Amino acid sequence: MVAGVNEISRKLGLLRSLAASHGLDAILLQCVSSVAWATSGAAVYVNTARSESEASLLITKEKQFLFTKNIEAPRLEKEEGLIAQGWDFRIAPWFEINTSLQKLTKGLKLGSDGLSQGTVNLSGEIARLRAELTPAEGECFRALGRLCAEAIDSAIRAVGPGQTEFEIAALLDAEVQRRGAQAIVNLIATDERIFNYRHPLPTTKKLERYAMLVLCGRRQGLVCSITRLVHFGRLPKEIQEKALAVARIDAAMISATRPGRTLGDVFKVAKDEYARAGYPDEWQLHHQGGAAGYEPREYLATPDSKDLIVAGQVYAWNPSIIGSKSEDSVLIGENAPVILTAIPDWPMVKVEVDGKIIERPDILVVK
Repeated sequence: MVAGVNEISRKLGLLRSLAASHGLDAILLQCVSSVAWATSGAAVYVNTARSESEASLLITKEKQFLFTKNIEAPRLEKEEGLIAQGWDFRIAPWFEINTSLQKLTKGLKLGSDGLSQGTVNLSGEIARLRAELTPAEGECFRALGRLCAEAIDSAIRAVGPGQTEFEIAALLDAEVQRRGAQAIVNLIATDERIFNYRHPLPTTKKLERYAMLVLCGRRQGLVCSITRLVHFGRLPKEIQEKALAVARIDAAMISATRPGRTLGDVFKVAKDEYARAGYPDEWQLHHQGGAAGYEPREYLATPDSKDLIVAGQVYAWNPSIIGSKSEDSVLIGENAPVILTAIPDWPMVKVEVDGKIIERPDILVVK
């Protein structure tokens, strides 16, 4: 995303206020998600499996420093525009330790996003800052939601019996990459594996009738989540009933996600709906989702969550019952939620909640 001066200044102000509230001299950011947030979406990774950024940021009371290797510096300057944002680059050769950080922080009381030893761990508070999306970030999330929806729709309609889970994962990854994003989570399960595992990494298992595709797509630092399922041939009654129950739970959670309420309030709604559907203990088998931002979930909803829901935030709920799941990314508007990952022409379940109809994705059945 294009970072304005006000955008960067606002985030630096938030970090400086956080440091002051803890009696600290500076804050050190080293996580990919934190650095991307502070730079308004800069790509600061090489290995997408690593949490540690290729650049570290130090925010003091008056200055803002960026520490990196000579390998990364030209791209961060020219393509990511970080010098133009006002970051003071401190560059070290790839074969040497960057001693600038140690020199600049000597004697300082530091807070961090959790990756640096000897600092005050502020990871939870920084995650909540990342989840407080600006209008510009909200617009980027809208575009990312459309992208992820298009990608998973194209991939799942190319799925067919006989394909391995690896082949299905490759289809999904290709559709995401060709749209300019990354599938940082790409989970695929077929047939009995959908019933056995909540986090099914793809395998050589070949699809017979039933497949689940789970995507967390990242672009400009932001991460959007979506799940869809497809079944070939007549849908068994057991799966149909579970899919309907999950849709009802998801609809109730989305309806309850309103400004001023807490995540604990939403969690209670979810528990009540699980019990009403006849699955009172299923919520214990997997988390139910939470606030999205620069991580798939910046923080999770739990029974005692006190976090307030704020308009402009994005939430990704993912209620599941063994064999079925419902998941979309939802922007919280002032008056109504906006489903960012809605797929046009996808089969939907209409659920009535408090006199309003909320549509949730059904299983795609291919005859």
